[in-house]
Amino acid sequence: MSGDFDFEHDDQYPALRERCMGTNVNEQTLLATDYLNHFNEVVMTLEMLADMPELLEEAQMWAPKDYKDHFRDSTIADKELAIEAYDHAPPKFKEPFEQNIEKINKLITTSVERLTSDLETGDMDLVRANAKALSQVIQRLMDMCSANIHGSGATMDQSEIDSIIGAAPSDQPAGANQADIDALFD
Repeated sequence: MSGDFDFEHDDQYPALRERCMGTNVNEQTLLATDYLNHFNEVVMTLEMLADMPELLEEAQMWAPKDYKDHFRDSTIADKELAIEAYDHAPPKFKEPFEQNIEKINKLITTSVERLTSDLETGDMDLVRANAKALSQVIQRLMDMCSANIHGSGATMDQSEIDSIIGAAPSDQPAGANQADIDALFD
């Protein structure tokens, strides 16, 4: 599977591309969707906080984990290939993926802080509204990461994030702090 590619890649790319065929690692991007599992659980936890505030401690224990560390701790069959391939992923795919991951990490951390503060007020409607809005933005960023893994160079800009959070006045969570979210992307 050699040949010319219309994007920058290193000399290991063609061989790794062949090794990735039929595995959990995308043969074009050399990235694996399994990494997104690191975010799925915390997003579900955030969404349940209004009904199960006892999950707050679990959400607070979440910490960012880089791609290779995730796979080092993983049990998937192709974890060694995922780790090796990551260093050779073409910049066209890896750079937007890493930009989106950075945004997710910051947004989850800020969301946990925000929802902790909201829970302290005892206003479960506020917790529910903010958890929903924040989770939607995180999920949208995860969708962008999935697109990166499957060959898109897309990232989300601030106007898209603003659009999701404040799509309509009635959708704007009471007490939502847009400045906190905007600060993530400065």
